[in-house]
Amino acid sequence: MLDTTPSEEVMTALVGKSLYDVWSKLCALIDEKYDMDRLWNQGGKAWKYEYKYRRGGKTLCALYARENCVGFMVILGKEERLKFEAEKGNYSKEVQEAYDETQTYHDGKWMMFTPADTSLFDDFMKLLRIKRRPNRK
Repeated sequence: MLDTTPSEEVMTALVGKSLYDVWSKLCALIDEKYDMDRLWNQGGKAWKYEYKYRRGGKTLCALYARENCVGFMVILGKEERLKFEAEKGNYSKEVQEAYDETQTYHDGKWMMFTPADTSLFDDFMKLLRIKRRPNRK
């Protein structure tokens, strides 16, 4: 866990104004539908920050930030992959390709997206609904 949460200024300086806008809108969309614990962490080797949505010990998704880049990760386990595959045609070509190209590990498919705009947000929310029903109206 991070000692201090990065401020809007720090995040904007890191990812840039337009990507911070994408980050903020995605967080607002998730916050609107899900009441979750939100945890800031170090981002590991590839990222500076990780911002994870969790509840009851289970991770819904995570956002990542590094210089001039934001990431959105969803991990689909076995049952969730079956649900996705049944509805695959309802997703954009980009999400279908990301699914097909993502390696399957013993604990699922770790799908990482690097959104530059809000165009895939509907698909992101559909992926989150596979993992967990929204708990806010």
